[in-house]
Amino acid sequence: MPRILVTSIAFAETLARLREFGEVDANDSMEPFDYAEAKARAGTADAILAFMPDRVDAPFIAAAPKLKIVACALKGFDNFDLAAAARAGVWVSAVPDLLTNPTAELAVGLAIALARKIGEGDEIVRDNRFQGWRPVLYGTGLHGSTVAIVGMGAVGQAIARRLSGFGCRLLGVDPSAEMPGNVSAATLQEALEQSDYVFSAVPLSAGSRHLIGADAIARMKAEALLINIGRGSVISETAVADALERGALGGYAADVFEFEDWALPDRPREVEPRLLAHASTLFTPHLGSAVAAVRREIELAAAENIGDVLCGRAPRHAINSPPAVRKLAS
Repeated sequence: MPRILVTSIAFAETLARLREFGEVDANDSMEPFDYAEAKARAGTADAILAFMPDRVDAPFIAAAPKLKIVACALKGFDNFDLAAAARAGVWVSAVPDLLTNPTAELAVGLAIALARKIGEGDEIVRDNRFQGWRPVLYGTGLHGSTVAIVGMGAVGQAIARRLSGFGCRLLGVDPSAEMPGNVSAATLQEALEQSDYVFSAVPLSAGSRHLIGADAIARMKAEALLINIGRGSVISETAVADALERGALGGYAADVFEFEDWALPDRPREVEPRLLAHASTLFTPHLGSAVAAVRREIELAAAENIGDVLCGRAPRHAINSPPAVRKLAS
């Protein structure tokens, strides 16, 4: 039977579906397999169900001679070398559409929580410091503000739809995208200079790393709030910490972090400590798609991609095109 490697803990429904296609080697721990273990286990695998912490590069693929598909239960696939996989005859698939709405919801939630100081307020109540209303923790609101969305792909447009009822002016930064009716096109410089809120919804590429760094942040209003739900390394955490410390940025919220971008050899190994210590920051542990029903649907969609390939078909959500595909042993 074909052998299927599942690198992180998965829903029972996902594993049951995969067992219809082959023998499943499933991680049953909350900790994902590290690169070395995943690579070793992939040596006899025909298919891999992969997750955000995984990195599949040319050496990984070379160590997996039977591998035919890496089915990613995720949207952003910058940790996966599509070209190396294609050269080796290995399909790679992703499931982008299912993550769009929950990620956009979280983005708006982070913006509101940061602006209204919800985290600080929660601490006051839990620490028994709340004795009734006091004139404290005055923040800011979305109504009447100018909001920039950097990256107007599916997630950026979903954020714009959700913000349409908040009474704010929306600026979209993306020269390759057509702006929806409620969004005005702007250059990055224009958007940074004019906006009270800046959302980063940009995928990571060689050209987008630290797109919002020290120079970009210097163009922002000193009270502006920056929210990152795209990729950690699109924003320089060091530059954000510097700006917060000198009062040149109003606040920073993020669901993604530079240390997660495993494909970058010079990535930091932890979240910038000054950000963790600063009062004007708010963080979630990569919860963009962390809606149980959505995560289950994402995994099952990835499982179907594996089923496609193991049954001799192209995967329905392919993101590369191998010129010659590895065949199952007869």
